[in-house]
Amino acid sequence: MDLEISVVQAQALLTGDNPPLLLDVREPAEYALACIEPSTLIPMGEIPARAFQELEEDAPILVLCHHGVRSVTVAAWLRQQGFERAQSIRGGIHAWSTTIDPTVRTYY
Repeated sequence: MDLEISVVQAQALLTGDNPPLLLDVREPAEYALACIEPSTLIPMGEIPARAFQELEEDAPILVLCHHGVRSVTVAAWLRQQGFERAQSIRGGIHAWSTTIDPTVRTYY
C-alpha cells in the first residue's frame, strides 16, 4: 500500500461502499475556511495525544492537509505506530479543490 494516493484515488475510495476515515490534520482556522465532509479534524500537533483514543488501528485512514506536506508526515507517523492502512492525499485539499470539487474554497 502506497503512503500517498492521488485525489482521484481518494475520491473513488471516499465514494465507495466502505469509505475510509478522512482525517484532516490542518488547524481549526484552516478547516473553517474549507473542508471536505464528512471528515474528522485532529490538528497535526494533537495526533500523538489523540490517535490511540480516536482512531482505529486496523481501519483505512486518508490523511488530508493543505498541500500534502503535513499529511504525509502524519500518515508516516501513524504507520510507525501500527496504523498500517494510513495514507496521505497527495496535494491536499488544494488539489482536491482544483481537480475534484471547485466548490471547495482554495486559500493561501
